Amino acid sequence: MLGVIPGRCQLVPSTRDGSSLARHVVLHRYLAKLSSVGSISEEETCEKLKGLIQRQVQMCKRNLEVMDSVRRGAQLAIEECQYQFRNRRWNCSTLDTLPVFGKVVTQGTREAAFVYAISSAGVAFAVTRACSSGELDKCGCDRTVQGGSPQGFQWSGCSDNIAYGVAFSQSFVDIRERSKGASSNRALMNLHNNEAGRKAILNNMRVECKCHGVSGSCEFKTCWKAMPPFRKVGNVLKEKFDGATEVEQSEIGSTKVLVPKNSQFKPHTDEDLVYLDSSPDFCDHDLKNGVLGTSGRQCNKTSKAIDGCELMCCGRGFHTDEVEVVERCSCKFHWCCSVKCKPCHRVVEIHTCR
Repeated sequence: MLGVIPGRCQLVPSTRDGSSLARHVVLHRYLAKLSSVGSISEEETCEKLKGLIQRQVQMCKRNLEVMDSVRRGAQLAIEECQYQFRNRRWNCSTLDTLPVFGKVVTQGTREAAFVYAISSAGVAFAVTRACSSGELDKCGCDRTVQGGSPQGFQWSGCSDNIAYGVAFSQSFVDIRERSKGASSNRALMNLHNNEAGRKAILNNMRVECKCHGVSGSCEFKTCWKAMPPFRKVGNVLKEKFDGATEVEQSEIGSTKVLVPKNSQFKPHTDEDLVYLDSSPDFCDHDLKNGVLGTSGRQCNKTSKAIDGCELMCCGRGFHTDEVEVVERCSCKFHWCCSVKCKPCHRVVEIHTCR
């Protein structure tokens, strides 16, 4: 990660009923932990994976060929979370032990909302990609996208089977909350954010085309539907994080729902992220509460944003050190076929929080 000291991470513990809240984060602990395991090719492996309820173990056994895609989706989610939060006080660092995201996901904060959304999106994305690439026997390209279009092109090629990827993510990722009846406010929050993550893919599907004709002309086109790059999904969810809605539980008839805590705010949509609890400031080292703080984090001296030294360091000030870096420069192309460069030494200033 850029601008982050390796190994630094912020942890936020639960301040209320930690045992009950922990039930809702086990799957996401598992998803992230799964990113580091090897290939899942035997049913016995499903039994050994920590954090799964029995219905998830059974689903793992029935879908062994899909589980490697789930593992890749978990890794995608971690990498994207760390990219999106690389310049913030909480930087989505992971641990070698459970919970891998730290205790931040045991509270119903904005950060937890993002973790759930990007995790469910990662699973849907990776499973869909595996379908389109022919890795899975249970699914392939989306053959429902066929025929001519009103725009004059022909639907052809391999459209991404996003319906299968989303359905698998719903079945596997949501099963824990749904098995409990999905009646608690935290379960409702998790389910909503899981779906918002998948919507970030569904609502940003794009049409890709190929031209056909003599000498590269475009006499007619064949097109197919494709998922957006996962970076686009991460960007969308980060925007939703910034504009997330604080909610509380209410009842409409006999149905429990989440509504904005502030009645003056407009209702959230299925695409928005929602949260229940305010986030801590992540500033100070607090071992009792599991917060490492921002001491030692790199900051941007000239920025006024959250990555700037004033905000990142929470007003504590910062150290400035000069470091020599070696870069490639004066590169020349040599026929044929190599590029040779000279090493150039440059002194740069590094700023770290006190």
